[in-house]
Formats: sequence, structure tokens, C-alpha cells
Amino acid sequence: MRLPLTWLASRAVPLLRALDPETAHGLALRALRLGLAGHVSGADDTRLAVAALGLRFSNPIGLAAGFDKNAAALTGLSRLGFGLLEAGTVTPLPQPGNPRPRMFRLTEDRAVINRLGFNNDGIDAYLANFRAFHADVPVGANIGINKTGAVPERDYPALVAAVAPIADYIVVNVSSPNTPGLRDLQGEERLRGILDAIARAVPTRPPLLVKLAPDLAPSGLAAIVETCVDGGADGLIVSNTTIARPAGLRSRHAGEAGGLSGAPLMARSTAMLREAAVLARGRLVLVGVGGVQTGADVLAKLRAGASLAQVYSAFAYAGPALVPRLKRELLAALAQAGIATAQQAIGLDLQE
Repeated sequence: MRLPLTWLASRAVPLLRALDPETAHGLALRALRLGLAGHVSGADDTRLAVAALGLRFSNPIGLAAGFDKNAAALTGLSRLGFGLLEAGTVTPLPQPGNPRPRMFRLTEDRAVINRLGFNNDGIDAYLANFRAFHADVPVGANIGINKTGAVPERDYPALVAAVAPIADYIVVNVSSPNTPGLRDLQGEERLRGILDAIARAVPTRPPLLVKLAPDLAPSGLAAIVETCVDGGADGLIVSNTTIARPAGLRSRHAGEAGGLSGAPLMARSTAMLREAAVLARGRLVLVGVGGVQTGADVLAKLRAGASLAQVYSAFAYAGPALVPRLKRELLAALAQAGIATAQQAIGLDLQE
């Protein structure tokens, strides 16, 4: 069944938003698995195409990790018009995550707080789901470690080896705030050890990216950039959720513990993206994520140095109608700025 996205936006999405966030999320994934979430027909405008990581993307708008942790709904998601998808975070062993409630809508702020804690079915179930997916959309595998019993220098290489045959790119997640000690792995010495272990264990692999937290000090970011370059990483994802609470949040849930995503993260994540682009000097491919709500936001990420931009919270609020709207708005924003293509927008602010 192919349902029009306008119908879904006007009917199904408001119904889901009447439920608690995690229940709504589960129902949305089920609808996607059953093919009930709509379908975008027709090819993307060629002005939206970008090339990065040795891959071609028909548009630069991707779905960030966290929405489809078990790679269970990739086929349905691939029909919504995204230029790329990222499934995960997956850990070696299944784990339930943190106690509920653990997701909160900050509706007034167009934001979400989560403290899910890498809840997922483990790498074996993830691989089975991933192999069943067939569509012409690049898909990345986002990998992490279990809350207990983890040995990062052992577990990350094992996960890379497991997903390397099927993923178009791989993301090492060392920046979720909801697994104790995980962000410590962003330190120069620990991160170098992980990247070296991956290089030894899996010398031939898809492009490897490292996902960073937005709460790093500038000096820490500089060290991470050089560590990633030296360690053979191909790119950075900037950024994960923040443990900070920007001034002006209005929702009653603003004080909940966990990682904040959505509109309030746009300014900080884009500033960090620009800093990373300056430090990387073209040696790493950058993916911008955090706060994207409009096509103008996508263009801002590209101009700041990202080759690709990802969404999460905006998709949770707007549903499947989001992606066609973002592409229309991006084309309009490019035209207004006098930029011929999305590819030409990448890093434009740095050049100027």
C-alpha cells in the first residue's frame, strides 16, 4: 500500500504525537516495516546530488542513528526520500537500556531529550535485518559498546568486522551521554587505541567515521581531529546530543537527564562543525547533525563544511512529509543564495 505523505502528515502524525514518545516511536517503526508509512516517487533533482566517502548521494539529507536501532525498518525508510540512512547504535550483545520513561518531547522547543542507553537487540539480530534490506540508498552502520562487560579495543573492531561486508559506511559512536564512561573514549589516547585496533583487525573496510559530542572544548576537538586523521578515519559526524541545556528552554521536561536534540542544538552543533572543518583542512569528510529543521538549516550545515546533513528530532515531529519539504526548501535556499548545486555549497563559508 502506498499512502500519500500529505495524508500521513495530516492524520497519522498527530495521532502518534498524542502517545508517549517511546510508544509512538515503536508504532512508527512497525508501520515502516509493514510499508504503511508512505512512498516518495520520482528521482531527486540533480542539483541536490553530492559525492562523498567514495559514494554518490542523490540528496544530502540523511536520517541520523537512533531512530532505527536494529535496522528493522530500512526498507520503509528508504522509500521516504532520504539521501542516506544510518542504522544503530548496535552493541555486541542485546541490552534493554535504561528504565522508562526515557524519552521526552520538548514540544515548545522543537526538541527531544532521551536517556535510552543503547537499547537494542544486539549485533546478530541487526545483521539479519540489515541483510534483508534491498534499496538503492547508502546505509551506514552505527556501532557502540555494551554498558557492562565492554572492552572497547576488542568490541569496536569486532563490530566493524561484522558490519563491514554490508554497510556503506561505519560510524564509531563514542559520544552518547547515556552509557557511563562512553564519552571518555573521545580522549586522544583511548580513541587512538580504538582506531589502531580497528586498523589492525579490519584493514579493508568501508569508510569509517567517528561521532562526536557537542560538549567538547575547542582544544579537545583539535586533538580528536588529528587523532582521527592519524588513525585512518575517513570522517566525523558533528554532533551527538548535548548534556547542556541552552538558555530559554520552555518545556516542563527541560530538566530531565539525558541528551538534548532538536532545534536548540542547531547553533552549537553548526559552530562546532565549522571549527572541525577548519581544523580538518579537507582531510576528513564531515556530516552535520543537530537541530536541522528546514532546508535553510541543511544549507547552513553544507556551507559550514558538511558534505551531508542528518535529521532526527525534526523527523520525529513532522514524520514522512519532512524529507520532501526539506528538499524543496533546500533547492529554494540554494537558488536564493545563487549557488548552483548542493555540492558547490560544501564549505562555502570557509572559502569566503
